[in-house]
Amino acid sequence: MTKYPMTVQGARALEEELQHLTKVVRPKLSHDIGVARELGDLKENAEYHAAREQQGMVEARIRDIEGRLQNAQIIDVTAIPHSGKVIFGTTVEIANVETDERVTYQIVGEDEAEIKLSKISVSSPIARALIGKQEGDVAVVKTPGGLVEFEIVEVRHL
Repeated sequence: MTKYPMTVQGARALEEELQHLTKVVRPKLSHDIGVARELGDLKENAEYHAAREQQGMVEARIRDIEGRLQNAQIIDVTAIPHSGKVIFGTTVEIANVETDERVTYQIVGEDEAEIKLSKISVSSPIARALIGKQEGDVAVVKTPGGLVEFEIVEVRHL
């Protein structure tokens, strides 16, 4: 089976969500279903049907998280010696060669990507252009506006 890269932080976040769903949400829904069942006729019991629907969504999310964790290859970038090379999990500061505008991204797994937190997916065009390059190298990224060159300013293992 194919393993998918995931940072330690990403795995921890999924494990915390799984714990919350199994220890808090699942028992509450079970209780809510029991209470709704006591209200009478199940055919016209909106509370019961809503709780059952919610339970189905929670159980699906639990299975999804368990599958993702089972198929994850957890990579601790802090345990990898710093070489100045862009690899999965590193935090990379890049500068647009034309404008000298600087941005910093962490390269993470697809499930962890969140641009607002400066976390980009390893399969994104920017990450694919950066992976394997060294500090000081220039990476060319194909964007909707054309090709953009970025210089790799710094690579950090955080």
